[in-house]
Amino acid sequence: MDRSLYIAMNGAKQTLLAQTANANNLANSQTTGFKADFEQFRSMPAFGPGYPTRVYAMSERPGTDMSNGGIQTTGRDLDVAVNGKGWIAVRNTDGQEAYSRAGDLKVTPEGLLQNGAGLSILGEGGQPITIPPAQKMEIGTDGTISIVPQGVNATNSVIVDRIKLVNPEPADLEKREDGLMHAKQGGVIPADANVNLIQGSLESSNVNALSAMVEMIELSRNFELQSKVMKNIDDVSGSTAKLMQMA
Repeated sequence: MDRSLYIAMNGAKQTLLAQTANANNLANSQTTGFKADFEQFRSMPAFGPGYPTRVYAMSERPGTDMSNGGIQTTGRDLDVAVNGKGWIAVRNTDGQEAYSRAGDLKVTPEGLLQNGAGLSILGEGGQPITIPPAQKMEIGTDGTISIVPQGVNATNSVIVDRIKLVNPEPADLEKREDGLMHAKQGGVIPADANVNLIQGSLESSNVNALSAMVEMIELSRNFELQSKVMKNIDDVSGSTAKLMQMA
């Protein structure tokens, strides 16, 4: 069978993989602090007997769009957005330190400070922040958490902890399957006192929904084209087999 069929089949498969990445971006266009994934195609030589007259297509994710999303004012005391560069340290489901821009915070009945995804927010010491019972809670621009304990005069505030904020170089971060940023070299990134928060605001996703929709249409047409090529190759192969039988 002509190897061109496998080339077209591979092109269709890689188009589906690219469509998956694009669909994930589109699905998270309303997710707080989400960073879009890039995807691209590149040619790979087809090794084997004969001349390398054909190439395979390969879809890959070259990186993540680190640009900031828009800041939306919510007025909610527990909503925070990173002002400019920086990340909020969280603990992922595997117990590792990771980094996120999602500042939709909440306090669980057990007193743990978490974001909207249920990930614990880490303090300066690298441990999950626990909030004692309080009648009021405030988060300063530097990440300092102050509370007014229950049963105490409202003028008496107590500092509980400080949210760990980091600001590594974008090249030192990588996005993993959990959707969070991790240090490429492993380990943890030290806190940076220069990172500031905006209270009562959230950072929106940096996905451009319109561009993602256009790309989805282009990828769908790409897949359709590869499917037509496979059908044409199959038709040619059938005609060739008939000719061979006549001979």
